[in-house]
Amino acid sequence: MSVIKINNLTKYYGTHKGIEDVSFSVEEGEIFGFIGPNGAGKSTTIRTLLTLIYPTSGSATIFGKDIVRYGHEIKREIGYLPSEVFYYDNMRAIDILRYSASFYKKDCEERMHRLARIMELDLEKKVEDLSFGNKKKVGIVQGLLHSPRLLILDEPTSGLDPLMQQKFFDLILEENASGTTVLFSSHILTEVQKLCTRVGIIKEGSMVKVDDIRSLKGDTYKKIGIALAEDEPARDFEMPGVSNLKQEGRQVTFIFRGDINTVIARLATVQVRNLVIEEPTLEEIFMHYYN
Repeated sequence: MSVIKINNLTKYYGTHKGIEDVSFSVEEGEIFGFIGPNGAGKSTTIRTLLTLIYPTSGSATIFGKDIVRYGHEIKREIGYLPSEVFYYDNMRAIDILRYSASFYKKDCEERMHRLARIMELDLEKKVEDLSFGNKKKVGIVQGLLHSPRLLILDEPTSGLDPLMQQKFFDLILEENASGTTVLFSSHILTEVQKLCTRVGIIKEGSMVKVDDIRSLKGDTYKKIGIALAEDEPARDFEMPGVSNLKQEGRQVTFIFRGDINTVIARLATVQVRNLVIEEPTLEEIFMHYYN
């Protein structure tokens, strides 16, 4: 079952394109990575999904319900963490969270304190006394407070130190194991690779690829490193399917997508001292689409 289903979703700001013909789905119980650099259209897609802004064309459903027609109903089952959080400076963290909990017809008090302990958040502090990272912790607790069926995270780790990032990842995995579906939007590809099973890559407002990470890394792409025995120009390896071609002295590296026999045939024309063929990282695959 698709918890999120997006069909040709488009958002224009006047004549400026935010996103265009974005289509993908997020299946129940998965952690789906939504990746692209800042400005690629990730936040616009998410804000349109949440009807914080309205689509120019196209459609989307969450829990099988149209996002525009049933937006108010859908939001009761969604936890959302924006890339930046803003609160009233003179409110305590606990007051903000209790106010947020009042929108849901359930007792969130015990869960609020548990989440605050995990994230090492001082609930008695006022917002004006919190660092950027601690304000982000308030947002994390707020998003998880009501045990949502769907969690939408937009650049969630900015401001968190490495130790707290790991606690956050553990918390997300725990929620997912309990049945929560997660849309994880980030430009930090190591995070996505650590948590997600499938990813969608967005570039300049349009989707360029949706696939599972294992297929992206193993079945389609290879990272190739060649130690040449003699001085040869890297351009000898310029061919269809090659990207990220780099040369340092006699060391040549590149990402290859296609029939590996074409690379082997090219290698037969040069003297090779050493050859390494391995799976690329998600970041290296990502750069293939942006180069």
